Order: sequence, then structure tokens, then C-alpha cells
Amino acid sequence: MIVVMRVGSPEAEVSRLCEEFKGWGLTPEKIVGKHKVVVGLVGDTADLEEALIREQSPWIETVLRVERPYKRASREFRHGEASEVVVSTPNGPVPVGEHHPVAVVAGPCSVENEEMIVETAQRVKAAGAKFLRGGAYKPRTSPYSFQGHGESALALLDAARQASGLGIITEVMDTADVAKIAEVADVLQVGARNMQNFALLKKVGAQDKPVLLKRGMSCTIDEWLMAAEYIMAAGNPNVILCERGIRTFDRKHTRNTLDVSVVPVLRSLTHLPIMLDPSHGTGFWELVPSMAKAAIAAGTDSLMIEVHPNPAKALSDGPQSLTPDRFDTLMKELAVIGNAVGRWESSREPALV
Repeated sequence: MIVVMRVGSPEAEVSRLCEEFKGWGLTPEKIVGKHKVVVGLVGDTADLEEALIREQSPWIETVLRVERPYKRASREFRHGEASEVVVSTPNGPVPVGEHHPVAVVAGPCSVENEEMIVETAQRVKAAGAKFLRGGAYKPRTSPYSFQGHGESALALLDAARQASGLGIITEVMDTADVAKIAEVADVLQVGARNMQNFALLKKVGAQDKPVLLKRGMSCTIDEWLMAAEYIMAAGNPNVILCERGIRTFDRKHTRNTLDVSVVPVLRSLTHLPIMLDPSHGTGFWELVPSMAKAAIAAGTDSLMIEVHPNPAKALSDGPQSLTPDRFDTLMKELAVIGNAVGRWESSREPALV
């Protein structure tokens, strides 16, 4: 349930109500919106009468039930307002959300060596990216494929962070690795294969770094949002949802099917920020530019694009990686779409004319 307070409600009254609700065995969560304060009530509210809640204060405007099974992730929980995730980076805080410029994440699938990751970080930063992606730990279908350098790669990501000032996004696969990855990463990524690893979701939810939750390749939107709910229920509200392509019947021409329609669907269901990954979503670099432009036109809040200085020699996902030069060109092209929909940062390079 959510309790919507009247405009101008005294802070002391909101605090008093929260204490009252705690005495009822509920967990109140105060959400400060643009115009109003909303108090979300988490717990057993099935038999709780709305009239009883309204009687607790003249400052209560209305009481609403959240019908979705994903309570905290639901758009209703914030009374229809979008949330934002503000990520701390060496270059300052970067907000990701519906009312901010599109935040671009770029970098290689996996961290291979220091020279490669630092060079890539500096090139994507110069082109306008806000975050560097790179895997220290890589889940692979084959046990014989390169699975990342592990802990040693975290030091290389930190070196790239210091050299570029970019925020770092890297994947965590094991609950035992969460703490050490959180020491380096600014955003912890839960990959598609771990979207329903509930022990991992609870663990990343118990720490305070933002979490990037990729959609499982065969998961429904409701299952995805319930996975986000696990993270939020564990105490971490800073979740970004990343669509990275779903598995369909035709895999001859694309690696996956990038579900661009998920952007307006999610916008109606959840307040959480949305990211699209056209690299994994298509599997071929030639298709990435078109799908990245489509994603911005559809309203995505962020993009994740794979960039490698020499894709032909990449240890993983070379075919879907852009070269730094191609990424430079793409960012200029994206500016055309981004400016048209009012979602591009003005300080970035001017659009192509």
C-alpha cells in the first residue's frame, strides 16, 4: 500500500506516521517526490482497511493499494513518478533516469590487459561515454572458453578508472566476490544467466552500490521485475534494468532479439531506470548502430555498447564489438537522435550535420 501525503505535510507528521506504522508490524518507506511525499507500506496489508489508515492523520490525502506483485519496483509505489540512480564516479555524480540525458556505457566484453583496458577507457571517455564496462569474471557457455582473469582484472579496471575518470561497471557471478568487486566497481552487474540467482540478488541488495540487472535470455518482464524486487527488498533501491536481447526461434541472423518494445512497457510498469544493450542484443557490430539509435528514439535512459581496440583478436565477443573509431562515429550519430528527443548532454561533441 502507499500513503500519499498532502502538499506541505510537516516532516514531523510524516515521521510520526512512519513510527505508528512500524508499531503495526509494517515497514514504512518514505519517498520524496517532486510535489508530494509518499509513504510505502511493506508487509502484510491484505486485511488492512484503507479507512483506518486515513484516520491516522488529516495530512493524508489518499491511500492506494499496489496491485503488482513487485511492490517496490512498481511505478505505483512512487505514485507514478520515475526514480533515478545517481552513480558516484571520479568525474562526479552521474544520474541515470527518465529525466536525464542518455548515459552511455562502453568498453570490452572482458578485461584482457592493462594497456588495452586503459586505452579503451580513454577513447570511449573522449567520445562521450560516462561508464566503462569490462568483465573480470565472465560466465561462458563452454567451460573451455576464456572466463576472464578474475581478481587480477579488478586492479586493471581500477587503473582504467584512475586514468579516465569513468565509472566502472563489471559483473559479479558469485556471492563470495561481491565485497571485493564492490571495492572497485561503481555499479555491480548481475548478468542474464544470474538474473534468478536469488542468493546473489539478496547479496547485492544488502550492499549500497547501484546494481545493473540484465534480463535473462528467456525471462518474462514480470520475472525480471520480480528479480529487481529481490534486490530492493534486501535494502538497495538503486537498480537499473538492462535489456540485452531475448532468445527467439531465429538465431541465424542475430545472436538474440533485442526487445526495444520493452522500453515503453517498462515505463508503464516501473519507476526504475532502463538501459539497452544492442551489442549482446544483436551479436554483430554492423547491427549495433541502428539498434542503438532505435533505443534512444524509444526512450531508453542508457546504452551499453561493446568497444574493443582490435575486435578480431578479442578474447570474447569480438564480432559484436565496435572499434574506437566506429564508436566515435556512432556517438556523433546518436547525438542527432538524442538531441531530437531532448535526451542528449549538450557538452558532448556536436551532432553530424
